[in-house]
Amino acid sequence: MAKEMVVKELNDVVVRFSGDSGDGMQLAGNMFSNISATEGNDISTFPDYPADIRAPQGTLTGVSGFQVHIGSGKVYTPGDKCDVLVAMNPAALKTQYKFCKPQSVIIIDTDSFTKRDLEKAQFQLENPFSELGIKNEVVEAAITTMCKESLKDSGLDNKSIMRTKNMFALGLVCWLFHRDIKVGEKLLREKFAKKPEIAEANVKVLYDGFHFGENTHASISTSYTVPSKQQKEKGRYMDINGNKATAYGLMAAAEKAGLQLYLGSYPITPATDILHELAKHKSLGVKTVQCEDEIAGCSSAVGAAFAGALAVTTTSGPGICLKSEAMNLAVITELPLVIVDVQRGGPSTGLPTKSEQTDLLQVLFGRNGESPMPVIAANSPTDCFDAAYMACKIALEHMTPVVLLTDAYIANGSAAWHLPDLNQYPEICPPYVKPEMAGSWTPFQRDPNSLVRYWAVPGTKGFMHRIGGLEKSSETGAISTDPENHNLMTQLRAEKVARIASCIPDLEVEGCEDADLLIVGFGGTYGHLHSAMDVLNDQGKKVALAHFKYLNPLPKNTAEVLRRYKKVVVAEQNMGQLAGYLRMKVEGVHLYQFNQVKGQPFVVKELAEAFNRILNA
Repeated sequence: MAKEMVVKELNDVVVRFSGDSGDGMQLAGNMFSNISATEGNDISTFPDYPADIRAPQGTLTGVSGFQVHIGSGKVYTPGDKCDVLVAMNPAALKTQYKFCKPQSVIIIDTDSFTKRDLEKAQFQLENPFSELGIKNEVVEAAITTMCKESLKDSGLDNKSIMRTKNMFALGLVCWLFHRDIKVGEKLLREKFAKKPEIAEANVKVLYDGFHFGENTHASISTSYTVPSKQQKEKGRYMDINGNKATAYGLMAAAEKAGLQLYLGSYPITPATDILHELAKHKSLGVKTVQCEDEIAGCSSAVGAAFAGALAVTTTSGPGICLKSEAMNLAVITELPLVIVDVQRGGPSTGLPTKSEQTDLLQVLFGRNGESPMPVIAANSPTDCFDAAYMACKIALEHMTPVVLLTDAYIANGSAAWHLPDLNQYPEICPPYVKPEMAGSWTPFQRDPNSLVRYWAVPGTKGFMHRIGGLEKSSETGAISTDPENHNLMTQLRAEKVARIASCIPDLEVEGCEDADLLIVGFGGTYGHLHSAMDVLNDQGKKVALAHFKYLNPLPKNTAEVLRRYKKVVVAEQNMGQLAGYLRMKVEGVHLYQFNQVKGQPFVVKELAEAFNRILNA
């Protein structure tokens, strides 16, 4: 008979699922996230993919991980270290054990720890736990054997049966944290609705994993609950990742503006899922074209913008390099275009499945000639929706290409998203030509306040015109090589972008009002920097956070904010690009720097220690 178990209540917990690329760890992690979100927990996830398309089974380079942080209150990051590690084979144990806390529970499939498996993971001893110095509680379950026994009469082949192992592990984790297993059953039946035999097999194994823990107590003394203690806004919620939220934001902006959405793109990790998502929505008038290369993707979008569509192109850092000439065509023709850059590790092909913030200077300055372009950076998976919407609004209302920066961390990571009311979002009003302008209008005639040129969609009676990549006369729109005209047009394009500052919100400061240290960041590091600020303030320090969403132009109060604090540290996942940009824009400000380029998210503990050293300097 199983011994009596202690049930411990926690404020938050981090679970990391890991195994071979084909072991279904991403699905198990996503389902655990959804089950927890359904119970009212806040969530933050981090999928950690290998760069190999398919490494040899059981090898160190083929390990795929998925980390999820669930909390009773607000959760900002996927967590530094995990409380539970699911390691489906020795390679997963060896590469992922570094993410464990000293008190972590480790769950393994003993059937995958044979001598051959240990050799492929480059273990020298027969006992991998002894070799790694592991003293944690270990749940040893013969998962493979139990799945085979459970489904021996299912009619499924061995390969299909082996694919259910992730559900056994998920069921065991659900038991450990008192999750509602019926929610998992519902998710599986929805996912495999067209393959009922696969759905039934996975549901059976899910329950088997749950009952294994329930009947044996999994050889551990404690199980856990993470009750929801926060009052969430009423409404419908869904678990969404950044790429899907970006796609939804683009569609929402097109609907608000009354325009067709056109995406010209070329597949590239980690941006491809935006193309995949938008391709599903032809019924909403979305047009997607998978072009032959990055240049064609951007160029086709410029053509769509000229034709009057909400034009978008998506890519990552290497693709931005290739698109730069076509992006500049949108600059000089002053056409609305949204360029989504999902940043990844570089240079060159670098770390295609990992995350960095190393494209900032490229999107600000990486084009020939004076080519100012607004830049917006999303700060979380759910914020990708709002950031995409605002990128479209600025592009359409100011007749300019706009870069939306996300990164692999928030693009693939997910969080619980409250479905928004589109009526609460600002109107999008492109500066179309007016009938009374016919006869006197020229292509670069501008609004005197915003300096935005008026948009004449081809086919509008009385507004036939030509634009192109050669410099044009500000007065007639004809090709011009006049030095004074070029100087004027260069100044006008720059000033038009600069005046967007009056249309964006001021830079907000969170945390301590009379802080001794201001943390500054941008983009997907928001959650980690916010958590580091909270840690230091809980220690009695005085720390604040200013996180940039609008990077060009900078908010109007940027200089005032930076000069208000005794010490300012800029933390970013590059070698100091934002810090250098701020020094260029705000004279006389001293900035400390915290820089890492590891392809992995920041670690809150490391941030807090570094910021403490600056405070004590």
